[in-house]
Amino acid sequence: MAEQNKTDALVKVVEEQSKLLEQMRKELAEDEQEEITETKYLRMRRLALQAGTAAGAVAGAILGGVEAVGFMVELYETRAMAAEYATVAEEVYHVENNPEVAMNFMDMAIELDDSPEYRTNKVYYQSMQVVRELVNLDRPYNQDELDRAQESLAQSQFAGLIVGLNLQQNNFLGTGRQVGLNLNSSQWQSVASINYNNPYFTEDGVSRGFSVFYRKSDLSEINVASYTTDTVGATMSFGYPISETQRLGFNLGITDTDITSGRFAVQEIRTSPRLLEGVDQYYVSTRQPDGTYSGPEELFPITDLPPEAFVNLDNDGFLDQNGSRFTNWSITGSWVQSTLNRGQLATRGVSNSLSAQLSMPGSDLEFFKLNYRGEMYLPIYREFTFHLRGELGYGDGYGDTTELPFYEHFFSGGFGSVRGFEANTLGPRSTPPVIYQTGVAATAIDELGIPTELGGPDGLGFGYIVNPETGRIDTQQVITGRRRADPFGGNVVIEGSAEVLFPMPFVKDRSSIRSALFLDVGNVFNTNCRENQLNCFGVDAAELRYSVGIGVTWLSGFGPLTFALAKPLNASDTDRTEVFQFTLGRGF
Repeated sequence: MAEQNKTDALVKVVEEQSKLLEQMRKELAEDEQEEITETKYLRMRRLALQAGTAAGAVAGAILGGVEAVGFMVELYETRAMAAEYATVAEEVYHVENNPEVAMNFMDMAIELDDSPEYRTNKVYYQSMQVVRELVNLDRPYNQDELDRAQESLAQSQFAGLIVGLNLQQNNFLGTGRQVGLNLNSSQWQSVASINYNNPYFTEDGVSRGFSVFYRKSDLSEINVASYTTDTVGATMSFGYPISETQRLGFNLGITDTDITSGRFAVQEIRTSPRLLEGVDQYYVSTRQPDGTYSGPEELFPITDLPPEAFVNLDNDGFLDQNGSRFTNWSITGSWVQSTLNRGQLATRGVSNSLSAQLSMPGSDLEFFKLNYRGEMYLPIYREFTFHLRGELGYGDGYGDTTELPFYEHFFSGGFGSVRGFEANTLGPRSTPPVIYQTGVAATAIDELGIPTELGGPDGLGFGYIVNPETGRIDTQQVITGRRRADPFGGNVVIEGSAEVLFPMPFVKDRSSIRSALFLDVGNVFNTNCRENQLNCFGVDAAELRYSVGIGVTWLSGFGPLTFALAKPLNASDTDRTEVFQFTLGRGF
């Protein structure tokens, strides 16, 4: 049983390394805009070269060439069958209007070819099935239900395909209470929530509401360091109007958050390198520069290595210090003021919001966040309007929590922030992970230095590689995300924008479209930079980023559709710029 567990652990390590190599290959292909098809031949050839054996390379080429033909034929037939299933699914949905059966055929297509297109279609069919179940009333729809029970399908540059369902009853069963159901799924996040609100909880106009929600997020999909969060929570909220244009809010909530970082988590999240589970041996490398070996490599227990053979892990990551699952009680107070003349495409008025959030003492994590957002519209002449927007944010830990949790960081860049830069990419970067190098020992060689046995008699001679010159385990830094360090955000955000809004030339009906010339400024900072963290800096006016450009907003049937052409004025080497941007759901 112990031998079987060891074998399983070794297989798992090899699989993880293969996944990393595959990911790095794909990112390289994206940067060079080339399409590379990875076949069994290439994998066998690569492993043979890594082992440094001429005989292995020849065997890999011969066997790989034979298997490559069969593999490509099999791949073609499999994808062809998947395409047939996907075609049937589309016909069933569009012709027979049966999303449930369409999902079954799409599942069969995904089993054969797990392509983003098929998964997108499946999410769409799922949404349509939910719509049919929720709005299958035994009476005619009223106009309010038609307006609110609509499928929201949008294409956004920031979040990819978004499929969602938002149902809201403002007068549930004639009680005057508000009940809502929200289901949304996008490339990076899935959210489900149920909310209830009584706007007339007291005679003074105090409202009381409750909400239960589930949220799963994959932050690597939106240009943030690679980790996922699963959060379940509930809140109770109160609102109090202090004037016709101002309102106070109070919120008490509890959240349970589980964070998954994976083996290749950045060092701010989890320190590295770490020993791998199931790998308990090492060997001193005898490989020469020409690929031959000066002698056989012998495996020893990892416990025989002295402490100086390992990297000194003197900087623990956040999850090392605090764990990966947190239950937090929070209290939030807010003030909102709005004198805008319209909810969409406003032309005059002021809007301000101020919020303070505190993770209460006794929670697994103790921290606070302060945030202010404001905007002002000032008419200039006829249809010309001057628009100012600003945001300030600050957060930090207290008590036993030494910093703001990384998953609560502020981010900057993109729409609603500093246009001309990719979404969420400004500011501090994470430190790429480091891994201990592992390999299969050449346990026997011939007189030419070519291995005749790899991994010992049982082939399980897998272990850490010790450099004979340094006596330390070799390490390698892993760069993921376009071969550059991932954005990590910070605990301070400063942003501002100035725009001149003007009517779109040559357009008669200007009520649903307008254009703007803009100047954006901002960045995100971190007052708790870790040692050796990349591009990390405290609040510094010299680090503010600027951009100028022109944009257009159109109130389409799906919501505000906004396009922008922006020119960054002082981008650094680490910044990711983007001249053309568009989004749905946000206007000027």
